Amino acid sequence: MKAMILAAGLGTRLRPLTDSIPKPLVPVVDHPLIAYPLAVVREAGIEEVIINLHHLGDQVREALGDGSAHGVSITYSEENPILDTGGAIKKAESFLDGDTFVVLNGDMVIDLDLRRVVEWHRARRSTATMVLRPDRSDRGYGQIEVDGEGRIRRFLGEPADAGGATGLTAMMFTGVHVFEPRIFRYMQPGKFGINAETYPAMIAAGEPLFGYTFEGYWAVLDTHELLEAGRREIASGVLGPGRQPGTSASSTTR
Repeated sequence: MKAMILAAGLGTRLRPLTDSIPKPLVPVVDHPLIAYPLAVVREAGIEEVIINLHHLGDQVREALGDGSAHGVSITYSEENPILDTGGAIKKAESFLDGDTFVVLNGDMVIDLDLRRVVEWHRARRSTATMVLRPDRSDRGYGQIEVDGEGRIRRFLGEPADAGGATGLTAMMFTGVHVFEPRIFRYMQPGKFGINAETYPAMIAAGEPLFGYTFEGYWAVLDTHELLEAGRREIASGVLGPGRQPGTSASSTTR
């Protein structure tokens, strides 16, 4: 199984810091921000990772190298122009195709057992699984509604009738996906957002899409306020040992 970490963004909400440092390399408790999703991937036993690059990408490549310092093997996908989430994943199809794969946003810190999510995804024969969480700010992050079995029935308000499903629960997306290669049937090369285009098309086609509910620690560090709050929380020890950069996956008790 392989993973992709999305790291090409401009980091505009962290300016002026990100005028000279790419967001993936912003320091968070003695580690670059991207080291945290890399630790989640490594702890799940995934060894092959592709990272997309655009803004100050040479710095990311120089800092991470071949990935050996983080316990993984890294391939890079250069984007010029930037392709958005869907376009980035489609561009990496030749690397990701062939088996279940995972995609994570590069600007978040999450105490997630990714191995368990993949098992849950496969047990439901899902084409795509989104890691979701109940949150009062779900509308600000994009509301996703699931039925009692966890199947995604309405995405950003569509379809309006939710396919006839009732009793839905509104959730928000954390930035972690699990995919089967079938997802590529709903993608064309170019710039597009997976949330805006791919997922709605899959729901309309009746593809099995599920939401895995996660209520552990999660933070997006994409503003100065969130970055400072995240630094304080992480320094206090909110992450399990396997999800901290520089710790061994074998030290995590499952």
